Amino acid sequence: MVSDAYPPIEAYGVVGNLETCALVGPDGSIDWFPFPHLESPSIVAAVLDAERGGRFRIAPTGSFETDRRYVDDTNVLETTFRTDGGTATLTDFLPPADRTDHPKKVLYRKLACADGGVDLAIEFEPQFDYGRAAATIDRVDGGILADGEDERTLLEFPAAADLEIRDGGDAAPSRVTGTLSLEAGEVAWFLLRCTGAEDANTDPDAALDETVQFWTGWAHDCGPEADCVFAGPWHDAIVRSELVLKLLTHAESGGIAAAPTTSLPEDIGGVRNWDYRFNWLRDAGFTVQALMNLGTADEATDYFDWFMDLCQVDDPASIQPLYGLHGDSDLEERELDHFEGYRGSSPVRIGNGAADQRQHDTFGELLLAVDEMRRHGRELDADEWDRIRAIVDYVSEIWTDPDAGIWEVRGGDRRFVFSKAMCWAALDRGLAIATDGDHDAPAEAWQATRERIRADALENGYDADLGAFVQSYGSTALDATALLLPIVGFLPFEDDRVQGTIEAIDDRLVDDGDGIFVQRYDGDDGLPGEEGAFVLCSCWLIDALALSGRLEEARARFETLLSYLNPLGLIAEELDSESGAHLGNFPQAFSHVGIVNSALYLGYARGLETPGPAPMGIRLGEPIPGDD
Repeated sequence: MVSDAYPPIEAYGVVGNLETCALVGPDGSIDWFPFPHLESPSIVAAVLDAERGGRFRIAPTGSFETDRRYVDDTNVLETTFRTDGGTATLTDFLPPADRTDHPKKVLYRKLACADGGVDLAIEFEPQFDYGRAAATIDRVDGGILADGEDERTLLEFPAAADLEIRDGGDAAPSRVTGTLSLEAGEVAWFLLRCTGAEDANTDPDAALDETVQFWTGWAHDCGPEADCVFAGPWHDAIVRSELVLKLLTHAESGGIAAAPTTSLPEDIGGVRNWDYRFNWLRDAGFTVQALMNLGTADEATDYFDWFMDLCQVDDPASIQPLYGLHGDSDLEERELDHFEGYRGSSPVRIGNGAADQRQHDTFGELLLAVDEMRRHGRELDADEWDRIRAIVDYVSEIWTDPDAGIWEVRGGDRRFVFSKAMCWAALDRGLAIATDGDHDAPAEAWQATRERIRADALENGYDADLGAFVQSYGSTALDATALLLPIVGFLPFEDDRVQGTIEAIDDRLVDDGDGIFVQRYDGDDGLPGEEGAFVLCSCWLIDALALSGRLEEARARFETLLSYLNPLGLIAEELDSESGAHLGNFPQAFSHVGIVNSALYLGYARGLETPGPAPMGIRLGEPIPGDD
């Protein structure tokens, strides 16, 4: 399979219904659509195998150019095809779950010809259960029914479309192909009705109107006169990031997926391909900060309540680093050997073995989230405090143990400096929460343990010869997580060890002259191959510079980073430092969280007011030093 069969990762747009998402390529092809939920098997997955994955494509029959945009402040995607004969726009959306009067299990595709005439080709090739289910395709009343054992779809199409079912026989799967011709002013609808919505009453125009109204009514809108902390040339990018985070939030549980995709590679042709359709608890603290400052308090509260429920266990040792969006704990990692992977990147994985790892940093990040909600006025009840106290007590017992760390290395557990710092943060925030809420806690014991952790990390995690914090005890590798040490309060920004670490990371982990391609670390992680620069780490470096008083430098780097957003405002997990191509799963929630928080820190440093308490890393009453 040649790589030309796969669009660049950054060429995709995404639509969804707050339960699942679909990737839409620049050629009008839906190449990824798990159903009914993000973690579910796919109906089409051409992004993972161009021949066997399946797709739903609507595009001009001849050559064309493409323009794409989201309807303002929505997740409704418009793809405009410009041909020699005319112009037509394809509008893709799913009604948000339980937010409109229209069924959430229908994928709508509207075609509207603006001028001239456009001949379009239609190709629908469903491959249920990641292409593993035996599927039948038949013409029935109301459309074409594809039955894939556990799931099925009914393709409803306009009468003017000339569609036929092609039997692939033993060599290829069956598929639906055909054509449709539109003239100026004509509109045609294709509806992909999924399991449970085959007979649902639908009004496509009303569904589109209500979906647009939902998104525009929800999205951040500070008004032209407001003193918005996100004000600046990047304001629209922040609103798009907010819309991405909402799109990845499950309507029922409040859990937020790390990404809507699996196995998009961090290294083209390599093995660094992971399933990210789950929620990592370590994302909690900075995600809550982003959501609260965006004004989406309901989403922050739903997410908080969701992960607090996950912590309702007899033994904190059983708390996993990640869960399914319904709280599922069984995320067994398996490989789909029949898929070649995006551009030959294999294996294709479903599930994630990191769920079984020990990641001690998770507990600190959970306490950061709880403390963030406390600072925004959320009070803990007695039962919630019991859960938090049990976590802090557990951290007091295990902080000396090695773990897999935030990056989930597969080369064996180590004593990661960041894990130690986050154990410190768990004790530190636990004490703050107990004091503020007048909760019963062994304060003296926690204080003593907190200081032991700090002393241990300072003694074993800082390399005086390098003038920087290292990745793990006994190592000389650098890790971008050290940029977070002052943000979580482990040391102040003006500390020479912090400033030395920022300089060392800028020198060794940054791959470009503009200073935005930041590697996660430069040590061995037990896997072959190399990966791209990690977008979130770029944001952390920008934050560290801004909060160190290097505001103009931070701003310049931030604006350069934003130039790598795709034309729709989306960004993946990583960037190729040579080409700028996107790598890894897409769009990546934590990348967009990082962008929101970097804008937040830059706004605060510029003197703009936040809607709530000062962001993490800013000590009240002390101004951020200026560039001079």
